[in-house]
Parts: sequence; C-alpha cells; structure tokens
Amino acid sequence: MEIMSMDTNAEWYRVFYRTAVCGSLSKAAEALHITQPAVSHTIKQLERQLGTPLFFRTPKGVLLTHEGAALFAYVEQAFRMMEAGEKKLAEMRDLESGEIHIGASDTLCKHYLLPYLRKYREAHPKVRIHVTNRTTDETLGLLRNGQIDFGIVNLPVDDGKVDIRESLVLHECLIGAPSSFPDAGKPLPLSELHAYPLILLEPGGSIRRFLERYASSHGVALTPELELGSIDLIVQFVRSGFGLAFAAREFVEEELASGLVAEIPLLPPPPPRRIGIVTLKGTPLSAASKRFIALLPAGTK
Repeated sequence: MEIMSMDTNAEWYRVFYRTAVCGSLSKAAEALHITQPAVSHTIKQLERQLGTPLFFRTPKGVLLTHEGAALFAYVEQAFRMMEAGEKKLAEMRDLESGEIHIGASDTLCKHYLLPYLRKYREAHPKVRIHVTNRTTDETLGLLRNGQIDFGIVNLPVDDGKVDIRESLVLHECLIGAPSSFPDAGKPLPLSELHAYPLILLEPGGSIRRFLERYASSHGVALTPELELGSIDLIVQFVRSGFGLAFAAREFVEEELASGLVAEIPLLPPPPPRRIGIVTLKGTPLSAASKRFIALLPAGTK
C-alpha cells in the first residue's frame, strides 16, 4: 500500500478529524463550511487510499472503526499541536507572550533606550526583553548573524544588508572641568585643540571615526592622551580634570546644568549625527519587535 503524504492530503485528514469529533457527516460539513456529499466523498477517498474503513454508520451518525480509532489517536494529537501553535502565535501577536532581542551600546542603552524599555515592560509585562551590550560594529554583526531582532546604533552606518530608520539627532560638543578650564565659555578654534589634553573613545568605534572625519575635514588630527571604553567613563575623567573630551550634548545635559562640566564652543562645531534603528533586510519582525520599534522616536531635523 502506498503511504500518502500528509502535505498533499492535509485537507482529507482535517475532514476525517472533524467527522470523528462531530460524530456526524452533516455536523462535520457544517463545521467545515462544505457540503455533506463533499465530506462523504473525502472520507471515501481517504479510506480507499488507506485500504481500510474508518467509520461505520449508525442511526445517530457515524462511529470510528477499530482502525479509524487507531488513526484518530495520531491525527488528534497532530491537530491539537497545530491548535496549540495557532494559539501561541495569537498570544505573540497580542503580546501575551514572546521575546525580543535588542543590541545596543552601553551609552545608548542608558541615555536613549532605557525609558522605552521601561515603558514597554509596563505595557507588555509578559514579553521577555533581552538586551546585548555591544559597540555599533558588533551590534551589526549580531544582527547579520540572527542573534538579535534589531539594533540601536550610532550613524552613519555603511552596510548593504541592513535597513536603517533614523531616530534622534545628537550634537557632539567639547566639554571640560570648569576648575581646569576657566575660559569654558570662550570659543576654541579646532586647530588649537592640540594644546590641551584630549580624552577620546577607543579606536575602531563609529563615534571615534565620526570625530576623526570631522577633524580631518578641517585639516586637524585628533591626538588623545587618554582612550577609554565608554562615554560615561570619559565624563568622569573630565570631571576629575584629566582633560577635554567630546560628548553628545543630549547625553550630558545634567552634568552641564549642574556645572560639573562646562561646554567649550568649538569653531567650527562638529556636524550633527543620528541614532539609527537597524533591522536585517528581508527579515520580517515579530509583532513584539514591531511594537517596540513603534515606541522609539522617529528622525527629526
């Protein structure tokens, strides 16, 4: 006997399953939204293919034969699994379950992502959130390898495999400790920056490249005395009087307002840069990820 494929005869099994559950050809037809003759014809096709009767008629409807009952035990399990899968998808669609994986740097997590993580968790407490802290380049690698659903990165990004949605505009500024730089309000030509100790992020990151391109476009090379791994650490060193440093004004507003650091206007100033939300091209996002990204601010001029 030739064993038929579940792929090509799934509808036959659906009719068999519904008929067994209903115990009636007419009730099965009603549940399946087809005619009773169509149900009867399908059952006959399945019986012919399997080489054995699956039902016998009674005055009250139909009952499973011994062979039909044996088949039903497996078919019922399959349909219950499918129903459970559909229920799970519905829960994920309605954000009653599921998880999202986000990649972002320490600085972007703290100064950009954190309030939206809190808001999302309050609205959808059953969705698990995983955040992986990496640099922009490492976040792009995680995205390409399928280890995260989307990333929050510093732009610009040159990667043909990702889609980029621009978000907040950031403005890099030069900061110093008021105690060690008393003329903080006085503009400083970029060409004279070399006269002061400079603290920069470690080489290889997107912000370091952005600042080096900015300086180079004006004929200046940035030569740091200290290279550190995070903006927050750099700000601490600036506060302690170790030198001047660049930081996004939006990320040091509290320190500027409290007078812990002071801004030194640069001439010419660095151009604005943006935060970006990156997703992998051609890869659909889950409902949970879509809902989270919808919370994030869109790009503004």
